[in-house]
Amino acid sequence: MTTATDALVDEVRDRLAREPGPLTPHRVAEALRASGRPVGDATVLAVHETLRRDVVGAGPLEPLLRLDGVTDVLVNGPDHVYVDRGGGLEQTGITFPHDDAVRRLAQRLAATGGRRLDDATPHVDVRLADGTRFHAVLAPLARPGTALSLRVPRGRVLTLDELVASGTVTDHGARLLRTLVSRRLAFLVSGGTGSGKTTLLNSLLSLVPGSQRLVLVEDASELRPDHPHVVGLEARPANVEGAGEIGLRQLVRQALRMRPDRLVVGEVRGAEVVELLAALNTGHEGGCGTIHANSARDVPARVEALALAAGLGRDAAHSQFLAGIDAVLHLGRDHDGRRMLREVAVPVRRTDGTAEVRTAISFPGDGAAVTGPGESELVERLCR
Repeated sequence: MTTATDALVDEVRDRLAREPGPLTPHRVAEALRASGRPVGDATVLAVHETLRRDVVGAGPLEPLLRLDGVTDVLVNGPDHVYVDRGGGLEQTGITFPHDDAVRRLAQRLAATGGRRLDDATPHVDVRLADGTRFHAVLAPLARPGTALSLRVPRGRVLTLDELVASGTVTDHGARLLRTLVSRRLAFLVSGGTGSGKTTLLNSLLSLVPGSQRLVLVEDASELRPDHPHVVGLEARPANVEGAGEIGLRQLVRQALRMRPDRLVVGEVRGAEVVELLAALNTGHEGGCGTIHANSARDVPARVEALALAAGLGRDAAHSQFLAGIDAVLHLGRDHDGRRMLREVAVPVRRTDGTAEVRTAISFPGDGAAVTGPGESELVERLCR
């Protein structure tokens, strides 16, 4: 099929913009004639398809979003577009003619989510209608050009057996995780961005008996467990006037009034940590969530920082963390970029009263399982 050049598409776009109307092959042909360009069927269809992608869906990124296994699509200016299919970032052959094209796409996607994106408000974070989480920062704040990040929701939740087959979890690790869920231990899934925290949490929540009610609280709705009784609460940003914001902390309070058998906070990254810890210390067994951390041992410091920012004292934060959290599941990537469950750890109390996280069992990546100093504490919690 004939490929439309960037200059030709831009010229037709400008002519169509002067006389607003539906985007049709007939109008494209008229614009080509008016510009003195050849009007063969192949040229008309090529220009029409390019313009259609520019005004519908995610434009030139749409084919990438539909690739099997894609979790993220990243745009670093007009010349660098990457995807992540679970094995690390891969540069694609997709490019934009110039940064204005990236900016137009960003503004259109932001508008579909009811958000404003311009020089006065040069960044946005919004969930699109299909569940894709979209973030953008306009140039010149972003270099080498407007930066887009799209987190793609999985069409289907992976089972724990499928995570074993893909190498994310070992057989031994899967048996341990099944026991952890069935015993209703409270846990946090930790790891860096893109390490697979939401994927693992989805799989574990799908193991919860159907007789139990899951109440999910998320900043952007990403959890889709295969479970018959799920209620989701999603935070709402402020509108263009700066009013109407509903944060996670408020939603956690509401969730506690909804008779949850399992309270789940999709990502603990702010003041909501106070409400979550309080809930896990008042009889809400089996609660869980995800948290960003470089390692399992860094989780207490991360919780402490979030709690202090929310007004909870250091001693209280550590005490509630120790009393409310039974285990930490840490995910990382191997040297090939593959996501893996790295360790299962348990919080224990130091002599000064603060919390530390000890490795109970680690998974070095060769299918083996290595026991650690926290093994006895984990066994005790699984058996109580």
